[in-house]
Amino acid sequence: MLQDSFNRKFNYLRLSVTEVCNFKCNYCLPDGYDCQTRARPLSIAQTRTLLAAFAMVGTQKVRLTGGEPTLRKELPDIVALCKATAGIESIAMTSNGYHLKKKLPILIDAGLSALNLSADSLNPYTFSQITGSDSLHEVLECIDLALALGLKKVKLNAVLLKQYNGPQLQQFLNFIKDKPVTFRFIELMRTQDNADYFSAQHLAGSGIRMDLEKSGWQLLPKRTDAGPALEFCHPDYVGQIGLIMPYSKDFCASCNRLRVSAEGKLHLCLFGEANEDLTPWLNDGDAKGLALHLTQQVLNKWQGHQLKQGNVGLTQHLAMLGG
Repeated sequence: MLQDSFNRKFNYLRLSVTEVCNFKCNYCLPDGYDCQTRARPLSIAQTRTLLAAFAMVGTQKVRLTGGEPTLRKELPDIVALCKATAGIESIAMTSNGYHLKKKLPILIDAGLSALNLSADSLNPYTFSQITGSDSLHEVLECIDLALALGLKKVKLNAVLLKQYNGPQLQQFLNFIKDKPVTFRFIELMRTQDNADYFSAQHLAGSGIRMDLEKSGWQLLPKRTDAGPALEFCHPDYVGQIGLIMPYSKDFCASCNRLRVSAEGKLHLCLFGEANEDLTPWLNDGDAKGLALHLTQQVLNKWQGHQLKQGNVGLTQHLAMLGG
C-alpha cells in the first residue's frame, strides 16, 4: 500500500471525470463554468491504466467526482471499469443530483456502491439561492430512489454557510430522524477566488460538534477506508451526522486519499502546489511503471495543508477537483 514519510497509508482515490459543472454555487462557481477553458478528460483506455496502477499500490476505494460527474457520457463505462479492476472494493460518486434519477439504476447496475449528493439547504428557496438551481426536489427524489435500489451508503453534503444554512441546522436533523442517510456538514474552504465570500460566510464546525455532543450524539469509530468526516450517531435517530472540519487541529493526520484531475494530473493534496502530469504512463498503458512512480511521489506529500496561513495552493475553485 502507498505510504508517505509520515506513515500515512493511502487506499482511497478521488478521480475527477470532468471539470464541467451545471450548477452555479455561490461558494464555488458563482458565474458558472467557463466552457472555453474545458480540459480534455482522460479516455477510457487511459482511465483503465490509471485504475490498474492505483490498484497495484493498494487502492481499495474510488470516488468519482467532477465538476459534475453525470455530465460525462462515459460515466457508466468508468464505473464498470472500477468494478472490473481487481482490488477495488468500493465505488462511490459525488453528484449534485440534477437529472440523476434516470441514470442512477444504470450506474448501480454497473457497480456503483455509494452515493453522496449535495443539499446545501432543505429549503427550496435557500437551495436555489446557493446553487442557482431550482432542483432540490430532484435531489430528494434521488435519495429515496438510491435507498429503494438498495444502496447501503447514501449521504448528503451541505457546505456550512453562516448567512444561508447556518440557521437551518435543526431542519437537517429533522430530515434524518427517520431516514437512513448521513448528513455531512462541510466547513467552507478558502480557494484562490473566494477570499471575500469566505470571510463573510465561513462557519466553524466545532460549535456544531459541541451542540451535538450536548444533545446525546456519540462519535463513531472511523473505518480504514473512510474519508475525513467525524461521524456521529444518536439512539433516537435512524440517520447519522458527519462533520468535515479542515480547519481543525490534526485534520490531515488521518489523510488516506490522493486525487487525480480529469485531465490526468496527480494532486497529493487538495490545497497543494504539485499537480504532476501522469499521462506519459497512461498513454503508454504502463500501469506497472505508474505504480512505481506513485510509490515514489507519495513520499513528497505534505504533513498538512496550510489553510490557516492562507495558503490555498493551486486550487482555483472546488469544482476543479470535486473537493
